[in-house]
Amino acid sequence: MPDAVATLPPIATQQHALDSYDQLLSGSNDTDANLITNTTNNQPVPTVEPSAQTAQAHQHAYPLGSYREPRFAATMVLCTVFTQLMSTRGRQTGTNAARARKKEAQLPAVKSLTNFEFDHCPNFNPAPLMQLADDDTWLDNATNCLFFGASGVGKTHLALGLSQAMLEAGRRIKFFSALALVQQLQQDKQQLLLQSRLKKLDRFDLLILDDLGYVQKSEAETSVLFELIAHRYERKSLLITANQPFSKWDSIFPDSMMTVAAVDRLVHHAVIFEIKADSYRQQQAAARNQG
Repeated sequence: MPDAVATLPPIATQQHALDSYDQLLSGSNDTDANLITNTTNNQPVPTVEPSAQTAQAHQHAYPLGSYREPRFAATMVLCTVFTQLMSTRGRQTGTNAARARKKEAQLPAVKSLTNFEFDHCPNFNPAPLMQLADDDTWLDNATNCLFFGASGVGKTHLALGLSQAMLEAGRRIKFFSALALVQQLQQDKQQLLLQSRLKKLDRFDLLILDDLGYVQKSEAETSVLFELIAHRYERKSLLITANQPFSKWDSIFPDSMMTVAAVDRLVHHAVIFEIKADSYRQQQAAARNQG
C-alpha cells in the first residue's frame, strides 16, 4: 500500500473526508470552478573560352545568382518538384497518422460538443468544457476530467465530444468501458503482466473510463483500478464518467482507505463537471409516446 494511504485519517473520519469531496461537485458548474527552370538540350557544352565582350553581356543579362540565369534553371525545376513531392507525402503521412489514431482510440460513436443539446441541462455552464476542447494543453499537465450525473443526462456524449476534439488535435486517446478495462487489468495481474500493461497504456495522452459506477465491488477488481489511478497520477490524464458522487464511492472500493486515496489522486489536478437534469433518453421516449 502506498505511503499516502498509510497517513490517512482513521476509518471513522474517512466517510467525512469523502463527503467533503462532494463539495467539489456543488460548485462544479461555476466558471471559476472548472478552471481548470528552364531545361537544357543534349548538345555538348563548348569548351571555348568566351570573349570578354560576351562575358560582359552575359553578366549584364543574368546577374550572379539570378533565378533567370540558365545554369540555375534546371536546379530550380528539381527543387520545385521535390518541394511538391514532399508536401504531398507530408499530407499523406498526416492523413495516415490521423487514421491510425482514430482506429486505436476505439470511440464507440462520433460525438461532437456542438450538437449536444445544452438546453436539456440549463444549469450546466459549457464554457469551461469548450475551453478544454479548444486547448489541449491540459493533457500536458496530466489534468483529469470527471463527469458526474445520473443515467441518461449526457455524460458519455460530452466525454466522447471532448475526446473527439483531442483526437482531432493530434492526441492519442483510448476509450474503455470502465468495467471491461478493470477486468482486463485483473487478468493481467493474475498473469504478472499488470505493470507491463500500465506502461503500454502510457502511450495514450488520455484514457476514457466510461461508467465507473458499474465496476464491481471486489478486492481484486478495485485493487487494479486503484493501481491504474496511482500509476497515471501526475503523469497522464484520465477522463471518467460516473453516476455516483464521491461519497458513494465506497460502493466501488471495498476499502475506505483505498477510496479516499483514489479520490484524492483524481481530484488533485482535475476539472469536474456535474450534470443535473432528467434523463434525456427518458424524455425522448416520453415524447415519442405522446406523438
